[in-house]
Amino acid sequence: MQLAPAPKPRRKPSLTPMIDVVFLLLVFFMLASRFGMDTVLQLPLAGQGGSYDGPPRLIGIGPGNLDVNGVPVADANLAQALAPLMKTPADMLILRGRDGADLQRITDVTALLRQAGLSSVVLVE
Repeated sequence: MQLAPAPKPRRKPSLTPMIDVVFLLLVFFMLASRFGMDTVLQLPLAGQGGSYDGPPRLIGIGPGNLDVNGVPVADANLAQALAPLMKTPADMLILRGRDGADLQRITDVTALLRQAGLSSVVLVE
């Protein structure tokens, strides 16, 4: 009489590789995400309309310089250069990035305008 060998007990699957993968994903998402509050530019969309009246108020934003209607202006003197062109602080300003100005530079100029009490801006290409 021949006896069949005793069945081997089933081995439980190892969870170590799955735990490693979950840990790597956790580290990846922690390093890839940004924490903290980001500055949000609240600019009106061009399609929403709005009225523009008065003299032109075009602010050209370069990497290291500003100009109002083509006239160079220092960052500190931006509000004074715009004062004669505006009837009220709610008048619309048009911002245009040029000469490779990055988004941070545009954000900084928008912050300067907000500090001066000018909040109605439109960003164009």
